[in-house]
Amino acid sequence: MSEFDSKDATGGTDADREFERLAQKKERALAHLAHLAFLRRELHEAEASAGAGLHIELLVEANQKLVLAALAAQAQAQAPAASAHADVYQDLREANEHLVISALHAQTLQAQAEQALAQQRTAMASVAHEMRNPLTPISMIAERMVRTSSDRLPEMRNLIEGQVQHLSRMVEDLLDVSRASTGKLRLSYAHLDIVQIIQEAVEACAPLMHKKNLHMDVSLPDAPLRVNGDHIRIVQIFTNVLTNSAKYTPCGGNIELRAETVPEGLKIVVSDNGIGISAQALPVIFDPYVQDTQAIGFNGSGLGIGLTVVRQLVEAHGGSVTAHSEGEGKGCHFTILFPLVGSAL
Repeated sequence: MSEFDSKDATGGTDADREFERLAQKKERALAHLAHLAFLRRELHEAEASAGAGLHIELLVEANQKLVLAALAAQAQAQAPAASAHADVYQDLREANEHLVISALHAQTLQAQAEQALAQQRTAMASVAHEMRNPLTPISMIAERMVRTSSDRLPEMRNLIEGQVQHLSRMVEDLLDVSRASTGKLRLSYAHLDIVQIIQEAVEACAPLMHKKNLHMDVSLPDAPLRVNGDHIRIVQIFTNVLTNSAKYTPCGGNIELRAETVPEGLKIVVSDNGIGISAQALPVIFDPYVQDTQAIGFNGSGLGIGLTVVRQLVEAHGGSVTAHSEGEGKGCHFTILFPLVGSAL
């Protein structure tokens, strides 16, 4: 065999070996792609499980598998055929980042669900307690009526009616919260004079103000102003806000109601010099069953849904309501903005 023939044979052998190595690397790359597809299926299954409320350990386990696969792909990428694995490695990195984000999101959802469950349990206990309170005096009065002279019966009847009205208001508030959350809150709209309606709410709250010796200062526009709304519900809005201020203002305190027209409509501000709202409770004061710790200590009655109903009803009328307080013992301000219809009546 000549020297040329020997070199040609050697070259042919080297080419065959290189071809074999490339074929092996191609097989490994295809194996990595198949493994990546399998891991992606596990990723989707883990995300679906997290969405269904299963434990987050499923996501962590899948994440660990992806990390190991990414390290293996990185090692392969350092070989001469790095270009064959670069795309695989990049896909693994992106899938891993996506999984970590999904895991954190699932963990947040789980924490929120646990908080909501704890809040629901507390709310149910509060509802049971508050509804039991009016039943006790009703039961006692009903028992005493049998042995009481007839001249005291009207007084006892009034006491029972007061407790029944209190119980009815709580039930209606609970129903309103439920209706709003399920989209079943219905309003009977008509063009109304909101100035007159606010005055009705003020008069409805007068007995409570008198009972606590609260000084109330009211300033309303002289001319009637029209809104498109539900008469009963608008009265309920301002009655709830005024009652809330009276409830958390010490005897002898001051409550103010100021209403003025602004470009956006009618702005009504109800302020008091009561116990105020803590910085922790202020951002969630309109959420269902939220009661500030200091408010519970000052006056533990109520379900914590009066202001929730206010927000729902105001927004149903196209308006907005906000709360502001400088802190504990510094009173609070509720600002309600109602859109007006056309010009004054």
